[in-house]
Amino acid sequence: MGYDPQNPLKDRITDIGPPHYEQFFPPVIKKNYGTWLYHEILQPGVLKHVAESGDEVYTVRVGCARLISVEMIRDYCDIADQHCDGFLRWTTRNNVEFMVDDAKKVQPLLDALKAKGNMPVGGTGAGVTNIVHTQGWVHCHTPATDASGVVKAVMDEIFDHFTGMKLPAQVRIALACCLNMCGAVHCSDIAILGVHRKPPLIDHEVITGVCEIPLAIAACPLGAIKPKTVEVNGKQVKSVTVNEERCMFCGNCYTMCPAMPLADPTGDGIAILVGGKISNMRQAPKFSKLVIPFLPNTPPRWPETVAAVKNILEVYSKDAKKYERVGEWAERIGWEKFFEKCNIPFTDKSIDDYRLAYDTWRTTTQFKFTSHIK
Repeated sequence: MGYDPQNPLKDRITDIGPPHYEQFFPPVIKKNYGTWLYHEILQPGVLKHVAESGDEVYTVRVGCARLISVEMIRDYCDIADQHCDGFLRWTTRNNVEFMVDDAKKVQPLLDALKAKGNMPVGGTGAGVTNIVHTQGWVHCHTPATDASGVVKAVMDEIFDHFTGMKLPAQVRIALACCLNMCGAVHCSDIAILGVHRKPPLIDHEVITGVCEIPLAIAACPLGAIKPKTVEVNGKQVKSVTVNEERCMFCGNCYTMCPAMPLADPTGDGIAILVGGKISNMRQAPKFSKLVIPFLPNTPPRWPETVAAVKNILEVYSKDAKKYERVGEWAERIGWEKFFEKCNIPFTDKSIDDYRLAYDTWRTTTQFKFTSHIK
């Protein structure tokens, strides 16, 4: 096989990149792709989609942990082989969805999932979706809190809202173990965010041996790191210094330089944010707002964080109107009233005074037209 410069892709064999997603569609999805007429929720965790052709797809959504064993994946695949012709999909919020093309196949699928005992069905409609989260202490190098442990503790307490649909509207909960936010903290109804409160420590003895100092300096988004010569054991060593007033504790420097660790047992903790959403219905998409600036890390069950999330969810459940998302409810009653109803003390930490923040960009197709007098 010769290379043809006029046709460089001819006869090329490669495995670069993922296969096309269409290869993994169930036949009924592939046939009706882009021509779905409507959908409805038959019961918590069970969706029905109807296509223009009249074909139907029934989706059963199962809550799944983000970090799972090979044995668990095999169990999911066994269910898919037995009931769904081998097709299944993972959602962005750590659910597993099984799809069948006949209403008669739904109940046997539900029975098989129930028999497993560890495959809860839910996460649809006016309930709590599965909590999307980051990696936490198990893998990430800059976390301020754990991810899986906190999510497990929170979900254990509000699990009935995953398997039911008794809330005013859908509630999405997210966790990010630091403010780099690999999770959807900025756009979720209730968000749990790990926060650092102290600048990085600098190990002057080893920094020149393990770091490229220019890269550590360039990694800081706020220019808080500067080069500095320090004395270590009587020798002049090239190192860095951190302007603590400019530092926002993001951990970018530690990513580039392991001699600048940020983790701290007492300084690290959790913040709670409220009111974000991506949906463009009724009101525009919203960014979440900080409502509780700090809660301590108290593994293994994080009782303060669990109580805070449950309290906000329960107050919202009793006070909001039907179809009203958490942020829409807070804006209707006023954020002052939100703090009062939820019994959350308001502090100056909840005031967004970040100097690079922009709050005038449009994030929606919704417009309010006004009349002008010439």
